[in-house]
Amino acid sequence: DRHAGMAGTGLAPDARQIVSRARSECAQYLSFYGDRIPAQILADRMAHYMHLFTLYWSVRPFGASSLMAVKDEHDGYALYLLEPSGECQRYHGAAIGKGRQAAKNEIEKLDLGNLSAAEAVRHVARIVYATHDEKDKEFECELSWICDASGGEFKRVPKHVVDEAVEAAKAALESDDEMDA
Repeated sequence: DRHAGMAGTGLAPDARQIVSRARSECAQYLSFYGDRIPAQILADRMAHYMHLFTLYWSVRPFGASSLMAVKDEHDGYALYLLEPSGECQRYHGAAIGKGRQAAKNEIEKLDLGNLSAAEAVRHVARIVYATHDEKDKEFECELSWICDASGGEFKRVPKHVVDEAVEAAKAALESDDEMDA
């Protein structure tokens, strides 16, 4: 079932456990009800699961935050931010990880309601490269999407689209550096 996808940051094993539980929730709902799990129900179940680990002394809380993108038959596309505390919020755009505050500031400047998926990919690549700390090691920009262009399924963005977006992001970053000099 590819109507939902997740990205996580923090402790990698914890993020994998969260993804595994989300897959399990999707499969259980499908086998019991014979239909895909609605976005809000999946988000609530995942938030409750993560919150459960904050209640008992015998288990530790998750050390990972997750973004969950879902295509729902009734509500369309949705993006949820799942925190280790069990907090779950729906957003039009969100960021997690080390540079999240700077990325959130850039996301707030975008008119997300009027962007196509391809335009959003270019903006996301620009934001990732602009907010990346130069002290950190080099990275590979991997992007996934769930949109009409992907057939409503969570898939990796095609390589040629990512390559174009990364080149544009690097060019914009260089032109900003030249203007600062």
